[in-house]
Amino acid sequence: MFKTIFPLSLIISLRFLGLFIVLPVLSVYALHLEGSNELLVGITIGGYALTQMLLQIPFGIMSDKIGRKITIFIGLVIFLIGSLICAYSSTIYGLMIGRFLQGAAAIGAVGTAMISDMVKEEVRGHAMAIMGGCIAASFAISMMLGSIIGGYYGVDKLFFITAALSIFAMIVLYTKVPNPPKIIHNYGADERELKHILKDKDLMKMNITNMLQKGMMTLAFMVIPIIMVQEFGFAKKELWMVYLPAMIFGVLAMGPSAILGEKKHRSKEMLMIGVALFAISYVMMGYAHKAPWFIVGVVVFFIGFNMHEPLMQSMASKYAKVHQKGAALGVFNTFGYAGTFIGGVFGGYFLQHFGIMEIAWVIFIICILWLFLIASLKNPSHNKNIYLPYSSFDLTRAEHLHHVIGVVEWYRNESEQILVVKYDRNVTNQETILAVIS
Repeated sequence: MFKTIFPLSLIISLRFLGLFIVLPVLSVYALHLEGSNELLVGITIGGYALTQMLLQIPFGIMSDKIGRKITIFIGLVIFLIGSLICAYSSTIYGLMIGRFLQGAAAIGAVGTAMISDMVKEEVRGHAMAIMGGCIAASFAISMMLGSIIGGYYGVDKLFFITAALSIFAMIVLYTKVPNPPKIIHNYGADERELKHILKDKDLMKMNITNMLQKGMMTLAFMVIPIIMVQEFGFAKKELWMVYLPAMIFGVLAMGPSAILGEKKHRSKEMLMIGVALFAISYVMMGYAHKAPWFIVGVVVFFIGFNMHEPLMQSMASKYAKVHQKGAALGVFNTFGYAGTFIGGVFGGYFLQHFGIMEIAWVIFIICILWLFLIASLKNPSHNKNIYLPYSSFDLTRAEHLHHVIGVVEWYRNESEQILVVKYDRNVTNQETILAVIS
């Protein structure tokens, strides 16, 4: 499985690395561009998320229709163009346009849906954990490389690096990523409509969770560099001293979170712990009067964030049916990027008109409400799958599965000539299902 999943995970993580690598120093850099202020900086930092938000669903639906690979390639080309515009921009508005174009490469949901296509559901959590781990690793690497390269050689060089990464990702896409299997499902047109995705309560709760988590991240990258430089006298090239311990402890938190979340079916609990750490971290940063205390708050934040990363995509994919995955994960990522944009704008506005202490208390209240939301999620681990070769049953009777109570969904994998039936093991069992189609 690793050989199948890793190339695609690498592509997604390279794109995220391109987005993340500028974040440790972008707010300080953008604040000194022509025409800049804190609010415009916040929009620029979160700007890519606005176009991501608008295009995630269209990209997801397009990938369901024309194929995952070509959709990912189109996104990478757009990302390349946006990166070059950012690299050559000398005004805040040029940088903002480039960031909007970077965000127009809305392929996150497509990559996740492609992974879901290529692996069985029993190991999908592991596959998503691999992708989440790669993204988290790119996030950790970006905190170090971004602050060092940006501080010593200039932030424009970081955008040239992102352009190079997008070209490398295109090469990996067509040399290492296998084609996904051909999936055939039998659902009415009404069931494929977007409204059914939006009406799913558990998917919507995960959408909101993704929005809040990504908003917290952008807000953190908005305020941390500015506070460290303006309040505690750090230079841009010294910001690595803030991000290094955060990276180390964040990476160490990923493994236990993935194991407890996926193998021990404690994903909800891991998400709740992460939210609690978000609340604690912002209060610590808001009331810090010395740099070491502020840095401890930063470390606590990134521990919580990295606890979430290996689990988020996996949990969302478990609530979506096979014919909805591209669109459902498009909605999921749309909410995430909406949070990214709102986090940047919120941080810029509050820093300009209020301060970090006021931000901390708003985040604390949001986190309390967020904990109640996650606690109400349904546990997806009750579902189980049967994989049946076409030769082992009467294919003409498969339609009868629509009427079996407890069958969540069923579909045909034409590439491997198997029927896949997902059912709730608390409601029905394998023997009942086999009796219907034999």
